[in-house]
Amino acid sequence: MNAFEFRPTHVVPAEGLPTWAGADPSEPSAPLDPLLPVQLTDTRGDWARVLCSNGWSAWVDGRMLVSLPHSPPASDHPLTRTADPRPLLAKLERDLAEYRARLEELADGRLDLEAFRNRTRGFRVGAVVDGEAAWLLDLEQGRWFYCDGAQLSTYATVDAPPDAAEGGAGADAAVGTAVSAGDSGDGGQATRLVARRPTRTGES
Repeated sequence: MNAFEFRPTHVVPAEGLPTWAGADPSEPSAPLDPLLPVQLTDTRGDWARVLCSNGWSAWVDGRMLVSLPHSPPASDHPLTRTADPRPLLAKLERDLAEYRARLEELADGRLDLEAFRNRTRGFRVGAVVDGEAAWLLDLEQGRWFYCDGAQLSTYATVDAPPDAAEGGAGADAAVGTAVSAGDSGDGGQATRLVARRPTRTGES
């Protein structure tokens, strides 16, 4: 396999990861080394098929994979911290209030489910707050920002949503696809943002 074709999307957790030859617990295979970069190629419920840099692939518990952030785009601007986080926080508050208004209309019967889906299609709001630390999604810039309580700094970039061409609120914006645990900017460990996958068929 050409090394340039391998583009890791995740890493194996620090304790390593067992693998299976197929999406079947009765077919165990060789375990993956701790912190090994892998490329996610397929999913089936909680199962995930990963590809290694040497071309070997196997199935793993996808819930255990650690996502890698996208590389921030190149910039000619000097390496400075982004200023005051309050304007972005205010925008997130307005966006969340708008989404809540649509929910209220649905709950009160002023919108049916189809209309609610149409009104909220493509809508994106992202914020995680943990004490003095926060991770905030700015769709206009296509980035997650880390906020230490006083300033913002770029944490990860995001991709365009798959339904962007269909229109709807926020359809020209972006959706976060990979944010990993890492340096939060203050020397501490950042909170890991994990997307919950559907359970296997037959599980509750």
